[in-house]
Amino acid sequence: MSGDSPNEPKDSQSADVLIVGAGVAGLIAARELVKRNRSCLVLEARDRVGGRTLSQKLGKDWVDLGGQWIGPTQDRLAALARELDVPTFPQHHEGKKMLSWGGKISTFKGNMPWLSLATQLELGLLVLRAKSYAKQFPFDAPWQAPRATEWDGETVESWKRRHLWAGGSRLFLDIVTRAVFTSEPRDLSFLYFLSYVKSGHGLEMLTSIPGGAQESRFVGGAQKLSTRMAEALGNRVVLECPVWALEQSADGVNLETARGTFNGRYAIVAIPPLLAGRIRYASGLSPRREQLMARMPMGSCIKYVATYDRAFWREAGFSGEAFSDTGPTTTTFDDSSHDGSQPALVTFSDGAVARVWGDRPPEERRQAVLAELARFFGPQAAHPTGFVEKNWSEDPYSGGCYAGVMGPGVMTDCGPALRQPCGRIHWAGTETAVEWTGYIDGAIESGQRAAGEVAARLSE
Repeated sequence: MSGDSPNEPKDSQSADVLIVGAGVAGLIAARELVKRNRSCLVLEARDRVGGRTLSQKLGKDWVDLGGQWIGPTQDRLAALARELDVPTFPQHHEGKKMLSWGGKISTFKGNMPWLSLATQLELGLLVLRAKSYAKQFPFDAPWQAPRATEWDGETVESWKRRHLWAGGSRLFLDIVTRAVFTSEPRDLSFLYFLSYVKSGHGLEMLTSIPGGAQESRFVGGAQKLSTRMAEALGNRVVLECPVWALEQSADGVNLETARGTFNGRYAIVAIPPLLAGRIRYASGLSPRREQLMARMPMGSCIKYVATYDRAFWREAGFSGEAFSDTGPTTTTFDDSSHDGSQPALVTFSDGAVARVWGDRPPEERRQAVLAELARFFGPQAAHPTGFVEKNWSEDPYSGGCYAGVMGPGVMTDCGPALRQPCGRIHWAGTETAVEWTGYIDGAIESGQRAAGEVAARLSE
């Protein structure tokens, strides 16, 4: 390390800003600080960068075992992909889709299966209610809603049982909650649900492929964004460096890690609240922050990718999309490579299904998942050329996926602590985002915000 530039660390163990976590949020924060000629170090517990994005070579192409999609209004992510020269391509969605309800499979075209008139009316009312409720609170402070205490006092499940009567409406909300939050309706505060939906610009946006959050994917995998950022940051990124303790004083911060003590003027903790709570803080944090970290568990998700010689589902007129309320998986999509050279399907165990199947042996999971794919797409699906899974709940440096979630009472009690600095400690990570919470775009927003906060204090 030359030390000739003011934005490089003065030595290998000290910098103006110490950043915990080399996921998208942490790397973005580092990039922003470097642009402002501030020195920084990014301390990452894993032996890789990327956080909850993870791309792995499988057969002829890279597949994503973590976050993988980009959609309209995710402008920060789109700009970053352009800057880093990571092209995108459309998510395949043409053809018939499948719904398994109570074990019975039906097919449909368009965005929704055939629904009774009562179900259609209830779902239309649900969408309108969500929009109307969301207008009653600001993006960055849902706990200020006039009905915040009421909405935060019940779960999505209890709200569903009081307002939705048609079986199809309840099934839709269950599937959406599992697919978007990797949680059960009983797990989530209704206020948190509304806040998350608002941050993602509505239920239609969150659940759609064309015109929605699943519109496009990244050539070579989403983790490429992080690896290219890390390459530019060079030795500012320190891998295999879990942070055990953080102490702050009037003059700066000290971080105890597996690689010794690091010293800085400020710290940005860019990991989920659950994991941030596992760091020992020598000087106490605010009670709200302590409670937030203890009461914001991660969603539960196992992701599987199976590759094939042929896209037999496309040949039969199917899009590759399937949704189920039974069995080992909840949602399935076409996951073929951008050039079509490697046909593939991606499927998920979300929420309670992930918790149940996470306790089973990997081979039992594999056989059950392939049997489920065969149930939807025919016997050929049981014989992939390649198969890989990622159980995010087993990952000690994620604790789950996609994001931390809030049960009843947490948002009104602890929501303000999401982004509020604690002395010299600032907070980043997609859970702290105002827009696109839980998504890669939200992680970018959070890193930019935290870096801006710290840079302003360094200039005082």
